[in-house]
Amino acid sequence: MPHFLSPEWVAAFDGALAGVAIPGPGDDAGLAAIDGRFTVVQEVHGTPTGDVTVVLTVDDGTVHVSLAADPESGAEMADVAISLSYEDAAALSKGELVAAEALTAGRVRVRGDLSVLVASQQMLASAQPYVQALTADTTY
Repeated sequence: MPHFLSPEWVAAFDGALAGVAIPGPGDDAGLAAIDGRFTVVQEVHGTPTGDVTVVLTVDDGTVHVSLAADPESGAEMADVAISLSYEDAAALSKGELVAAEALTAGRVRVRGDLSVLVASQQMLASAQPYVQALTADTTY
């Protein structure tokens, strides 16, 4: 069982997304996401192995997840960057925390184009059935 946000988990997450055809962004996607190409960086602080930066790249109907080689520069490559604690990231992953509530409560900080964040959430919703098995096999 891979540990949440470990290199093995990120590789398994990316593998679960292989071949998933995701819909293009909706009309409200905004300029940064309207062409179906954007990057979302999630900076997670306080994981068991230190801070981790996860990079989600959407390009022409495909989605990939990877770890940033240099967590310090991860946000520089993003259209939008999300910053949160490991505990909150785990709770979001397990469905114990609603993203909108976490954002409103200040538990999640967002920098960049919010329309990209909305587009990424809509697109990833179509990939959810493919990653459910990974969620069930994840240790936290």
